[in-house]
Amino acid sequence: MSIKYIASSKLPTPWGVFEMHGFEDSETGKEHVALTFGTFSPGAAVLGRIHSECLTGDALFSLRCDCGFQLQTAMQNIAEEGQGFILYLRQEGRGIGLLNKIRAYELQDQGANTVEANERLGFEADMRKYDMIIPMMQKIGIDKVRLMTNNPRKVKAMQSFGLEVVERVPLQVGKNRYNENYLKTKSTQLGHMMSEHHFTEAELGDTKD
Repeated sequence: MSIKYIASSKLPTPWGVFEMHGFEDSETGKEHVALTFGTFSPGAAVLGRIHSECLTGDALFSLRCDCGFQLQTAMQNIAEEGQGFILYLRQEGRGIGLLNKIRAYELQDQGANTVEANERLGFEADMRKYDMIIPMMQKIGIDKVRLMTNNPRKVKAMQSFGLEVVERVPLQVGKNRYNENYLKTKSTQLGHMMSEHHFTEAELGDTKD
């Protein structure tokens, strides 16, 4: 396995102090992070999330997606629970990278949806892989999870690596007028599990330009 643990440190956040664990993939050069909160009981199902990097949503507050809202809500939920984890994976743009993501956004500005834009650029709709989670989960000592996700691929990925997903916890947040079509595409073409309520009520209201 090419994933190597590097170091750990405290990470103070608005929701509490997390522990940050750094990992390096020697084959790709990518650096991944696991965030943990609280103490895990042996054999307990731990609340957590697999989150793929989204610079635009996580750091630049983009309303084109729901990524940043999901990350913040996951951290808040974990802090309120008193324990949990987040695997932050460096797979920008569903694995196509930041610059190709901007190219895909340009096509979306011209009318393409997220799947069509990726395919026009010669990529699959979702290029992400999840094999790096095995050593990360082993390091933080978790093999049974309550996974915060709307994406069935993440559930199947964890199960395929021998991790038990005892519950899928929906994470339907951040809908607004800029990402409504994006969310519908995730639901209808990528199989993300979202309730009808998430499409009929914009929780951010009429966000102004």
